[in-house]
Amino acid sequence: MISVNNLSLRYGSQKLFEDVNLVFTPGNCYGVIGANGAGKSTFLKILSGDIEPNTGEVSLAPNIRMSVLKQDHFEYDNCQVLQTVIMGNKRLHEIMVEKDAIYAKEDFSDEDGIKASELEAEFAEMDGWSAESEASSLLQGLGIPTDLHEKNVSDLTGNDKVKVLLAQALFGKPGILILDEPTNDLDVKSIKWLQGFLGDFEGTIIVVSHDRYFLNEVCTHMVDIDFGKIKMFVGNYDFWYESSQLALQMIKDQNKKKEDKIKELQTFIARFSANASKSKQATSRKKLLEKITLDDIVPSSRRYPFVGFIMEREVGNEILTVENLSKTVDGIKVLNDISFRVNKGDKIAFVGDEIGITTLFKILMEEIEPDEGSFKWGQTITKSYFPKDNSKFFNDVDLTLVDWLRQYSVDQSEIYIRGFLGRMLFSGEEALKQAKVLSGGEKVRCMLSRMMLSDANVLILDQPTNHLDLESITSVNNGLINFKSNILFTSHDHQFIQTIANRIIEIKPEGFIDRTMTYEEYIEKFY
Repeated sequence: MISVNNLSLRYGSQKLFEDVNLVFTPGNCYGVIGANGAGKSTFLKILSGDIEPNTGEVSLAPNIRMSVLKQDHFEYDNCQVLQTVIMGNKRLHEIMVEKDAIYAKEDFSDEDGIKASELEAEFAEMDGWSAESEASSLLQGLGIPTDLHEKNVSDLTGNDKVKVLLAQALFGKPGILILDEPTNDLDVKSIKWLQGFLGDFEGTIIVVSHDRYFLNEVCTHMVDIDFGKIKMFVGNYDFWYESSQLALQMIKDQNKKKEDKIKELQTFIARFSANASKSKQATSRKKLLEKITLDDIVPSSRRYPFVGFIMEREVGNEILTVENLSKTVDGIKVLNDISFRVNKGDKIAFVGDEIGITTLFKILMEEIEPDEGSFKWGQTITKSYFPKDNSKFFNDVDLTLVDWLRQYSVDQSEIYIRGFLGRMLFSGEEALKQAKVLSGGEKVRCMLSRMMLSDANVLILDQPTNHLDLESITSVNNGLINFKSNILFTSHDHQFIQTIANRIIEIKPEGFIDRTMTYEEYIEKFY
């Protein structure tokens, strides 16, 4: 168990949190959510002891070991992969090193023998003989094959280094597990394995993630950081989101009978409880949900941008035909004989090799040429493109947001431009900020405003959820679900793909797979 008492943190005049009192108990998984800059990662650092709060304290139950997912991908470059994982249990690793040093002595004394005996007893008590097999099992579960376990971490790719650090955090059955964005850079198989591992974890898990599907699968509670307050709610992310929307609806309809509201709440809880049956944590969540009363449901003060795409004209029968496209980038063939045809109503998620997908989108937008093959857009098609790298739109651009967006609008009036910016939460003085000083998330919202102005009938989006908070991701998700024409897109967000796409194309080094099905059906079939 970990408890937080009267915690507050300020940076100068900026208040991040105040009067925070929470208790995190074993067997539960707590998802920490909040807008960008709200202090999610900072809160985790306070819990782990890396940052001291201005007031209050964090208390752990006696003899409980906390494990934290490290963020420095180069810290263990000179260490062996398997040993790096075992370092997740600091004391166990110290014992192993000390034992080896004693046994390596040429002049082994009686005193050394006594010390070695004491270390062996502690080693056995900590189940040290299983350490290497457990570490190997974790690495394999995350997709690191055994032939890499004896290599140095520096020999691995960036994505594999992330997996080693994650295995390190999971190693040795810690009592408390603190994970900041654990699914970043993980492939589908690894995320699926991690969800299963956390579902059976008996300790306390506290996690920050922008992956709504992941939060829905593993969390029993949500910890919401909102306007300097931190509150805890029962349920996963979807339950928190839907219940806060329900609370807003109830507030707007004050004349509705309380009995009707209670009935609505009971129906709402029953719907979510019925889905909570996949793991120990899901079963625990179901029991907690059933105890919720009307007074427990509170609205969120979080603001959601509005994302909506309207097309000027419908697409004709000919949309896009791609034939035998191939392209080599930096000596590597990233597209290999790709052919497909886009039909009316297709919302296609491209998954797999990211460089290949970005290269394909750039070819389709005529930014680069293929080495082989061809493509043809229909005569009725107008396109709007969201590039993965938007730096050229903002770097060295000496314009306010109003003037920046005006470049892409037929209607040049400030009222009209401010209307679009307002939808993206740039109102009042915010609309007069300089475009070149925006944060990553703010730039994405501007690029989405630019797309909405285009009235295009085909949307191409390369990782549109990068840099966005959960509120903005939800809004973009809903906007693309509601778009009535064709979409070609890629994203790391499982729920984003599942709720938008009706067709999946996986780009692979040897070619591609093209299937008309949902993302979850695709994962079930191919993974």
